[in-house]
Amino acid sequence: MTLHAVDLFAATGLDLETARRLTAEATEGADDGELFLEYRQSESLVFDNGRLKSANFDTTQGFGLRSVVGEAAGFAHSGEVSEAALRRAADAVKAVRGGYSGSYAAAPQRTNVRLYGEENPLVAPTFEEKAKLLAEIDAFARARDPRVRQVTVSLGGSWQVVEILRADGHRVRDVRPLVRFNVNIVVGEGDRQESGGHGMGGREGFGQFVASGSWHEAVEKALAEALTNLDAVPAPAGTFDVVLGPGWPGVMLHEAVGHGLEGDFNRKKTSAFAGLLGQRVAAPGVTVVDDGTLAARRGSLSVDDEGTPTNCTTLIEDGILVGYMQDRQNARLMGMKPTGNGRRESFAHIPMPRMTNTYMLAGTHAPEEIIGSVKNGIYAVSFGGGQVDITSGKFVFGCTEAYMIENGKVGRPIKGAMLIGNGPDAMTRVRMVGNDLALDRGIGTCGKAGQGVPVGVGQPTLRMDAITVGGTQA
Repeated sequence: MTLHAVDLFAATGLDLETARRLTAEATEGADDGELFLEYRQSESLVFDNGRLKSANFDTTQGFGLRSVVGEAAGFAHSGEVSEAALRRAADAVKAVRGGYSGSYAAAPQRTNVRLYGEENPLVAPTFEEKAKLLAEIDAFARARDPRVRQVTVSLGGSWQVVEILRADGHRVRDVRPLVRFNVNIVVGEGDRQESGGHGMGGREGFGQFVASGSWHEAVEKALAEALTNLDAVPAPAGTFDVVLGPGWPGVMLHEAVGHGLEGDFNRKKTSAFAGLLGQRVAAPGVTVVDDGTLAARRGSLSVDDEGTPTNCTTLIEDGILVGYMQDRQNARLMGMKPTGNGRRESFAHIPMPRMTNTYMLAGTHAPEEIIGSVKNGIYAVSFGGGQVDITSGKFVFGCTEAYMIENGKVGRPIKGAMLIGNGPDAMTRVRMVGNDLALDRGIGTCGKAGQGVPVGVGQPTLRMDAITVGGTQA
């Protein structure tokens, strides 16, 4: 296949009408189903400890065939794209039907919206130019401060072409570029070492992210975070009013609230939000949306992996739960409309309700006003890893950059702070919502049921009262 081929049926030699007929046989008597055909190229380079540590290029292709029957689904996939492989898959998939007789659902509505271009980001810069750039970034970072001990820089990109074919002949194609750039810096004084990182990415070429101004900024921010942590004192433990910074701290919203608003968890009543539509689940002024329609954003899709156009779906409006994120199967079973959130990691995975870009809308308060309102609290600027229990809503998040707030002013940096709480409860503790909504820089990947997909998060500056903080000082 050439780098710019986008008709996968022509490129793989799979006859379109034969594929449609076998898909129809596999889904006869079923409620829904489709053939998902995929071709992907991916590339990654990692420059670490002064040398090119790894360089990878990979191509994959294959198909996934699905037949949806009630709450069940038959699914088969293959890396071999041929009539023989598709026929074997159809034989396996239709076995799920048994004596079931459903009515095949209508195809998704078509759209001509295109949120990103079709250009393959792996073509330029060349592999050699990317390796040279990483070495230049490494040298620049090391020259910024004598306390720099290690620099890790990475570039990654992919070019994915998908074709979704239904039994009724409805066919949707999407070409999806994706790039990501990251820099991580370790600094040290004596025996103490701390790190800081910064990244950026999106559904476009590498140009914007490897321009000197962009990567210079990324290095400066990563270094600033590392040096801040080098000066940090152990975080206190206890109950504090917490101010979350704009942008990436929205990852806590994504985990603590977002997953709980995915359709499958609510249909099965395993979410802490199950059965609460129309009820207050957050403080007044809190509005949360999932928006897959933002141009070139990492979590955006022109159509989801079932062929449904993505939407801006309001989940919580002024504190009231008003919607869930839905794929086609769960929407049908819940008597709702699909929202364009049916996503899969690859052709080898079945689709399920997943987030795209999930964020809280801006409020009316200036960030300085919010910080100034806190007498004794914590200002969390960035988060690392976290854990969430969907059923109970309980979460734990580690802060990678945080400060004490003392008498309305940002004070000394702290390390080791862990925010502990319950998602639905935490949303009721929001007291002030800032006017500075920001999205993350395009680095998020979300995991669910063993599948990872690119996502975006965001929020304005936010004050939450009486949050439990785990630290290293009692």
